[in-house]
Amino acid sequence: MVGRGLRRIVGGISVFALAGGFATTVGIGSAAAASESVSWSNASTKITRTVSDTTASVGQIIEVKTKFERSGSLEIIREVWDYHPSCWEFVDSNKSNPRVESDYTKVSGSWNVWPNISPNSQTFTFEYRVTEDCARDTQLTTGMGYASGLRTGDFRTKGPNVTVAKNNSTTSLATVPGPVPTGVPVTLTATVTGGAQGDPVDFYDEGTKIGSGQLNSSGVATYEWTPPEAGTRSLQAKFPSTAKAKSSQSGTQDVTVTDVATSLEVSAPGTAITGEPVELTAAVSPVEAQGTVQFFDGGAPVGDPVEVVGGAAVLSHAFAAAGEYSVSAEFTGALGFTNTSAAPVAVAVADVVTALEVEAPSTADTGDPVELTAQVSPTDAPGTVQFFDGDVAIGDPVEVAEGAAALAHTFTAAGEHAVSAEFTGAPGFTNATAMPVTVAVADPDVVTSLEVSSPGTAVAGEPVELTAQISPADAVGTVQFFAGHVAIGEPVEVADGAASVSHTFAAGGEYGISAAFVGAPGFTNASAAPVPVTVSDVSSVAITSSPSATADVPFTLRAEVMPADAAGTVQFFESGLKIGDPVEVVDGVAELVYTFNSAGPHEIHVVYSGGPGVEGATSQVQVLEVAASGGMGTGSLGSLGL
Repeated sequence: MVGRGLRRIVGGISVFALAGGFATTVGIGSAAAASESVSWSNASTKITRTVSDTTASVGQIIEVKTKFERSGSLEIIREVWDYHPSCWEFVDSNKSNPRVESDYTKVSGSWNVWPNISPNSQTFTFEYRVTEDCARDTQLTTGMGYASGLRTGDFRTKGPNVTVAKNNSTTSLATVPGPVPTGVPVTLTATVTGGAQGDPVDFYDEGTKIGSGQLNSSGVATYEWTPPEAGTRSLQAKFPSTAKAKSSQSGTQDVTVTDVATSLEVSAPGTAITGEPVELTAAVSPVEAQGTVQFFDGGAPVGDPVEVVGGAAVLSHAFAAAGEYSVSAEFTGALGFTNTSAAPVAVAVADVVTALEVEAPSTADTGDPVELTAQVSPTDAPGTVQFFDGDVAIGDPVEVAEGAAALAHTFTAAGEHAVSAEFTGAPGFTNATAMPVTVAVADPDVVTSLEVSSPGTAVAGEPVELTAQISPADAVGTVQFFAGHVAIGEPVEVADGAASVSHTFAAGGEYGISAAFVGAPGFTNASAAPVPVTVSDVSSVAITSSPSATADVPFTLRAEVMPADAAGTVQFFESGLKIGDPVEVVDGVAELVYTFNSAGPHEIHVVYSGGPGVEGATSQVQVLEVAASGGMGTGSLGSLGL
């Protein structure tokens, strides 16, 4: 736009009455625009630069003019640069087609400036709007540059400099409806003009800061205020000065704060048992009330005051004696809450009903102590138990512990005895009587002992005698013999203190022989420690070599042992004389190479030595016919082959 009128915004002071509160506006004052110019020469060219207002405000339109004048020859201006703060926003220029950049505006053309004829000057005008991005109370630099047919000039910091004033602000505090209850949060709301989102607003009570809030995008800040005590409070909101805005504050607002009225109700079970805890409860309204509750039994305090939590106070209490009780409570409120009391409720307290049961063995021996026991219910009932034999007290009363009382007692006479008991309860517990139980008492049985005996070794298949000796010798009863845990035959009647049985072991091995005595009435049972018996298997040995041989020719004598896995040695004999050394049995066979030196019949037999778990054995005599080798023999027994 060429030749247009220029505009600017002038600040002022105003006072607003906002709905629901008061606001005070602090302005920069009413004054004319502070226009400023600066001039200088570049050779024969005089340059004058004028800024319409060097103390600007946000939103204001700033007009910048640069005037060229000549005192020499003609100068043709080709380009002009107008340098400005980057926080200014371009609005208009008196030259067409300006090039707008963040910190300068450039125009290009051909403008003549004559020293003495028209046009003898050229003026370049630019308008900018001041934005929120500008720093406040800080000098912002302006300047220009140009290029002509004669020369160029760079004066980008020549000025005039501009200072942007802080924003005016207003602060209002919304009306707080009263009265306000003590301890109940109330939202304080402040509205600020001239501030920015995130700026702080401080809230005050009687000149004391109570908290802060931050402005939102609508210029509103809030704070949750909880009045600490009753009375009239003077509230105010204050917006402190920021980098871009001036401070302001609301008017004060008086708010009445009152204590919160409370009520109390006590509850307790209608009945209770002495010594058993019950729960006393007091419900406080409102539930957020703070304080303590003191419970009472009649006019006597019950325990210590109980802190109220979640609108309730609970106390566990055990009544010491039976009777009618009146339970009440009093609430002492914390700061901000009134005191209150609850109407009493009745509690009927009775003693704990007990039961008693006596236990004793059904039989007993004279002279032997037995345990008499009484079980008391409930198990926590304290008191004593007196035991009786018929109507006669047995010993002294016994203290009950964990629901039981026990007494060791020795009956001195045989017969049937009726054992009973009586429980005397401690305060708070009833007495109780147990039904009698019968104990059949007899004189004690004669104590017996038993010892078993048997041979230390035996051969499988051959009978041995097992014997048990009972003491005393006149004991009557039976004896059962055992091999390990296996019974041997039937029980054997005891005669003259002894019992015996003939037993044949079926197989070899190690056996533990024991016995158990079952006494007839009047005699105790008894058992005997086991005795070991080593049983060997039966073996056999036979000559299995050929029945004929030839003199002076080596001959193999052969013997077979049964069982085939038996270990040991075999000794060969001729006519009762040993032939060589004993031969080791291998896989049930023993062999010996022997040369007979004479012809005729030879009597051969062998003897098996026996081995682990196997008895030794002797073969039958075998007559071996030895034939002549073609000549007469020497008559000697023979020789072993090598």
